[in-house]
Amino acid sequence: MRRVLLAVAMFAISASAHAADMPDFLRGSVGEPTVPSNWQGFFVGGQYGYGSSDEHFSGSNTSMLNTLIANNVIQQMGVGQWNLQLGGVSARSSGYGAFTGYNWQWDDVVAGLEMSYLHGSFGGATTATAGPLIGGPLSDTFYHNVSVTSTDSIAISDMATFRARAAYAYGVFLPYVFAGLALGNADISQSVTVHDQYGPTFANAASSCSGPTPPTVCYSIHADNTLHNHLIYGYTAGLGVDIKLVGGLFMRAEWEYVRFVDLIEVNMNTVRAGLGYKF
Repeated sequence: MRRVLLAVAMFAISASAHAADMPDFLRGSVGEPTVPSNWQGFFVGGQYGYGSSDEHFSGSNTSMLNTLIANNVIQQMGVGQWNLQLGGVSARSSGYGAFTGYNWQWDDVVAGLEMSYLHGSFGGATTATAGPLIGGPLSDTFYHNVSVTSTDSIAISDMATFRARAAYAYGVFLPYVFAGLALGNADISQSVTVHDQYGPTFANAASSCSGPTPPTVCYSIHADNTLHNHLIYGYTAGLGVDIKLVGGLFMRAEWEYVRFVDLIEVNMNTVRAGLGYKF
């Protein structure tokens, strides 16, 4: 029995010695989990962004037109129901800004709150016309030649988004998704101009104001509504990745979608690159 036990012990010692001489990948080093970086704490950084904005103005000046021609005889021509077809426009621009926030980390799961700011020149403008249309004689016994011009514009100079984000830490990488509230500072301008020329005959109304048979009267009425530094609101969503470089220094790549829904609908898509530091 002693000989058997001695033989088993000697075999175990010999097997252990052989295992110690084996290459690392044969001793179980392959598949070892990647240790995530520490992302917990406050962070701050700067960023540069480039993207597009799509503005939808359709129908936004109808009420202004109806107010402008209230109690005017040209209402009998149905001017208040004219479709000005402002439609939408798209524009591209760039901006720069900063971001700051705080991360909480549980092993490789990271959650955070963040504020991102971008300063630039986003927005667009459009113009629509309707007419000229000649009608009459109206209740004033004259023929009227009416045309309408409408303009809309929005210029967004500052934009801030307040986000909640969820991330997964893998080595030096921190891919994340986010969603939250968006606020913007914008100048909004809306205007309507109605031109009317009328006379006792169709020929008078159809002629130019300086023609051989000019209308009895040529006139224009105008209304505008301009808002400076107007606060617009909406929501945001997007995704990105933070990459740790050295110490607390990290770089960022991100895509963000923002939709503003106040007065004029604006959809923005921006891609951003940034450099930050985690304390």
